[in-house]
Amino acid sequence: MLARSAFLVLHGSLDLAVDDETIKRNPAKARVVKVPASKGGKVLAWGDDVVLRIVEGHASQYRPIAAVGAACRLRQGELFGLAEGDIDFDAMVIHVRRQVKRLGREFVFALPKNDTERTVPMSDGTALILKDHIEAVGPRPHTLPWERVDGGPHTVKLLFRWTDDKHIRSRTYDELVWKPALFHAGVIRQPTRDASGRKHFPSSRENGMHALRHYPHMLPSSHERARKSVDNRLVAIFSLRSHGAATEQAAVRSPSTSGEPDGGLPVREPGISL
Repeated sequence: MLARSAFLVLHGSLDLAVDDETIKRNPAKARVVKVPASKGGKVLAWGDDVVLRIVEGHASQYRPIAAVGAACRLRQGELFGLAEGDIDFDAMVIHVRRQVKRLGREFVFALPKNDTERTVPMSDGTALILKDHIEAVGPRPHTLPWERVDGGPHTVKLLFRWTDDKHIRSRTYDELVWKPALFHAGVIRQPTRDASGRKHFPSSRENGMHALRHYPHMLPSSHERARKSVDNRLVAIFSLRSHGAATEQAAVRSPSTSGEPDGGLPVREPGISL
């Protein structure tokens, strides 16, 4: 939609230039120019029951990722870059200051999308989940380059990491944590297995982790009302002090060995049980 809007603005500007005889013809009308398609259809937000099942379908150590994502509208990379120092329990807000970003085969810390930091409200339930998680894992310093592969070192105490202490990579998380949770929630079909025994879940853009961000759009804009609304809607999550998964599908090792392009499982391995 942004690409099409930009094209229409450019097209109109060039038409004005033709009228002013600044240029002879509008290059945007050339046959070789492909007009960005208009994306139709409505965005369908998941209901409370689906969101609860998705969070429930996560292994216990990763459950807070989905819970905070649903409650606070953080993007995936922002969740992976969330640090202990970003949580203000006194003001009951989360400062979104960075994301984990992939550049080629490497990863860096970078500013959030549009290079803009922001502050989001945190409900009592969200605070409870984060306090329990921080007490359980004891966040430790982790360092990545800032903005560029050769950028200066940036060190923060990450809240969410693989069990081998490395930062979480989006592709590996999607395949080994997110998609199994979608299957648990009945959002996607049962996975197939290839000749090596690896699971392959169906993929679609509509079911990516960014879909969680549509859920809080239904919450009030007021910070205080949003906090209360989150707790009312996600009470089933926030009432579970253990935050453990409902099944025995817990990750027993970190999926971050070097054989897979995103730092995940080697292609020879069938995958971990989630």
